[in-house]
Amino acid sequence: MKENIIRIIREIATDGDLVLVLDLNDKTVLLESGLDSLGFAVLVARLEEEFGYDPFSLMDVPIYPRTLGEFVDIYQKIAS
Repeated sequence: MKENIIRIIREIATDGDLVLVLDLNDKTVLLESGLDSLGFAVLVARLEEEFGYDPFSLMDVPIYPRTLGEFVDIYQKIAS
């Protein structure tokens, strides 16, 4: 799952001429990753197509991830 998320982030960055940090890892702060707010919206939409769900709309209490690791964890927790 993490690999798919990173792949899609890279695709969005390429399509939007965005410059990502070189090493996307669990500690990468999302606001410092290189994706802008439109990029994040596209990311969530693309991941919903990929995985068949939007975890943020399924949460009882919204959580806003700070890092890529937290973002991936949200998708993994909702998947199970």
